[in-house]
Amino acid sequence: MKPNKDYKILIVDDVSKNIQILGNILSQEDYQIAWAQSGEEALSIVTVQEFHLILLDIMMPEMDGYEVCKRLKSSPVTSDIPVIFLTAKADMDSIIKGFDIGGQDYITKPFNAKELLARVHTHILIREQQRALERVNETLEEKVRERTEQLNEANKMLNQLDKTKSEFLSIISHELKTPLSGIIGLTHLLNQTDMGEEQKQYLEYLQTVSKRLVKFSDLALLITSLKVNKYELDLLPVSANHIVESALVEMEDDNVDISRIVFERNISDPLIMAESELIRKAIIMILDNALRFSLDETFVNVAVVSGDGQVSFVVVDEGKGFSDEALERLFQVFGTGDVAHQEGKGLSLSAVKLIMDAHSGKVEVKNREKKGAEVKLIFYSKPVF
Repeated sequence: MKPNKDYKILIVDDVSKNIQILGNILSQEDYQIAWAQSGEEALSIVTVQEFHLILLDIMMPEMDGYEVCKRLKSSPVTSDIPVIFLTAKADMDSIIKGFDIGGQDYITKPFNAKELLARVHTHILIREQQRALERVNETLEEKVRERTEQLNEANKMLNQLDKTKSEFLSIISHELKTPLSGIIGLTHLLNQTDMGEEQKQYLEYLQTVSKRLVKFSDLALLITSLKVNKYELDLLPVSANHIVESALVEMEDDNVDISRIVFERNISDPLIMAESELIRKAIIMILDNALRFSLDETFVNVAVVSGDGQVSFVVVDEGKGFSDEALERLFQVFGTGDVAHQEGKGLSLSAVKLIMDAHSGKVEVKNREKKGAEVKLIFYSKPVF
């Protein structure tokens, strides 16, 4: 708090003797003093000088202290100046009225010097603290504005980077797919020519790798479309059982051994509103990885479960399960521990998550108590029968 000499106090009283007494008391503490002997004069003075406190007599002719206080508090220039009423009235009604119109305190006549100085000091201190708090708030608000602008700018950069990344994936996928389609076609033609066993093995490996790259290209394009919301869903009622059956047929056509997959068909065969091709892709990705990371002698179970307004595809395997690190980063693109459980790095589960998000569904992944993992695709919309 600054020295007393830096604070200006206005005394408003129509009795000169009261002004003199108050002035003497306050001057001894080095306060700067100004005075007015009417309400009109006081209102005129506060328009040209700034005051830290006003001592205001209630009983004055023409305009009493209550009216002066009302006008002070109605002006944005003077509304925050603390007002202490000077009154010979100590009745509760007068005191309450003073507080109701904006007065901060009151002092009764005759004046007690110690009480007067204590109240003056207290209200000046309160006002200074309020102003200091306002300055802090203004500084904080400015910092918040600056930080908000910085965050907005950072978000713009992240969005731009995300867009660039998506465009890059799209370009790479397109550039891969064109020559790979040619390679697959040529290997198909070569397969019809006379070759030795070793050459056939090389060709078979080349076909497998090429198909895998084409799948990767298609998956990258799908993720790109889903991430930038460019994929338009074609939602139709489709049999949940049929989606799984068609997924198994497609896997078998791709020379995947599905003999270890056990499909538990739902007797009621619920219909869901979905784009069947996308859901089939999601199920194939989950089944493919479940097979890859399960022991050869174990089975992978896939079931369609319905009830309580939900339809779920549940895939359970008896493999190693997910590591703790993998469970924390399951849905990150290229994140460690994708659907390929502990060893895998890829796009599969991030693509599954995007597919389910597009259908307003949910993916739940967890390790089973004994061994293996469970992946569940949940549709929350009521099934269509």
